Amino acid sequence: MLNLTRITWFILMGFSDVPELQTVCGLFFLLTYLAIIMSNLLLITLITLDRKLQTPMYYFLKNLSLLDVFFISVPIPNFFINSITHNNSISLLACALQVFLMTSFACVEIILLTAMSYDRYVAICSPLHYVAIMSSGNCVLMVGVSWTTGVLFGVLYTAGTFSMPFYGSIVIPQFFCDVPSLLSISCSDTLVVIYTSLGIGVCLGMSCFLSIVISYFYIFSTVLRIPTTKCQSKAFATCLPHLTVSSVFVATGFSVYLKPPSNTASLTERIFSVLYTVLPPALNAVIYSLRNTDVKCALKRLLQNLCPSCLFI
Repeated sequence: MLNLTRITWFILMGFSDVPELQTVCGLFFLLTYLAIIMSNLLLITLITLDRKLQTPMYYFLKNLSLLDVFFISVPIPNFFINSITHNNSISLLACALQVFLMTSFACVEIILLTAMSYDRYVAICSPLHYVAIMSSGNCVLMVGVSWTTGVLFGVLYTAGTFSMPFYGSIVIPQFFCDVPSLLSISCSDTLVVIYTSLGIGVCLGMSCFLSIVISYFYIFSTVLRIPTTKCQSKAFATCLPHLTVSSVFVATGFSVYLKPPSNTASLTERIFSVLYTVLPPALNAVIYSLRNTDVKCALKRLLQNLCPSCLFI
């Protein structure tokens, strides 16, 4: 006979059945999380305080860093607590909140990355109209549209997912609540709502990614026509970090959300989930903090203002 007791909580799968190894994984994730958070918060502080970074490109970058802080803070602290307490249970409400926040932040991030590619396109391909097109009002509007679209999509995705009944299995084959894993333990035969939401998400992601690709096609075409190698190198230096972050985010996101539902998650699938949640925020902080001359100069100015005697910096 079928167990028709409605599920009100789930069990998240960790990375090891050995408690000691699970604790080590939790501590490693915590250290990684703290490093990423501090790097992104430093980037936000520098862009906010330094007048030379008050440009549309760094305005989008500040919002992207803030979003990365929110994004990585959804699954990692919960995974650390579960690893330390060896209690992998999560309530239905907390699981729904994870799905809502992860999908909302992911949607906002891909739209923000698209806006950043458009900013680079205008700066390189239409420099004379840059100030008019990328005005402060338009930049705020782009960020506002990103957040509004993300929240609406998160509501749609979460409502579609949790409109399905969950009976029987309570083990989610993932270390955080994601839709493919929840589909694998759902008992619903009618998945029209969730597949509609998934289709909308795929179309949105592909549209944004194609927009980024098209923008960079025109950008690289313009840059290659620049006569001096120095100017070409400077243009590539401002574009390649963003293109790298965008490609990694889209590739890892598709690997998580477009995988077929399965009752068991392989180690490879869980590694891709880790990359999806950790790698884009880490890349964003590392590339724009350590590899960006403007940001490094801003950091030096901030340290010299805080410590005028530190002339050796």
